[in-house]
Amino acid sequence: MAAFLIVDDDAAVRDVLYDLLCDEHLCHSASTAEQALAFIREQPYDVVLTDISMPGLSGVELLGHLRQTQPDTSVIVISGIGDSTHAEGLRRLGAFDFIYKPFQLETVEESVARALEHSRSSKSRRGAHGED
Repeated sequence: MAAFLIVDDDAAVRDVLYDLLCDEHLCHSASTAEQALAFIREQPYDVVLTDISMPGLSGVELLGHLRQTQPDTSVIVISGIGDSTHAEGLRRLGAFDFIYKPFQLETVEESVARALEHSRSSKSRRGAHGED
């Protein structure tokens, strides 16, 4: 069972994503990046879905922390800013994918499936090279 962390200050978005993923995966949810960091210190995650704009630390700061501490974790960024330049900048910072709000559940499911495969293959490659 894969471990997912959903981070969004909008409870409705968190609940929709949690309900979408919790039947097949271990899911935790956080309303702030600070709360997410507490979860991340306790366990590794296969996939993190995070909003960009939140009170306190932003999703970009959370992404940076994850790239340093859990490099095999796939990070899917969710944002209401529908700008391809913005999305490409986030990918350069290490985001696996970018989903625009409002989103379709099918889009999330497809992104999550790709992100989970990426995370698993990344962990497998690291393990094969003795980097764990």
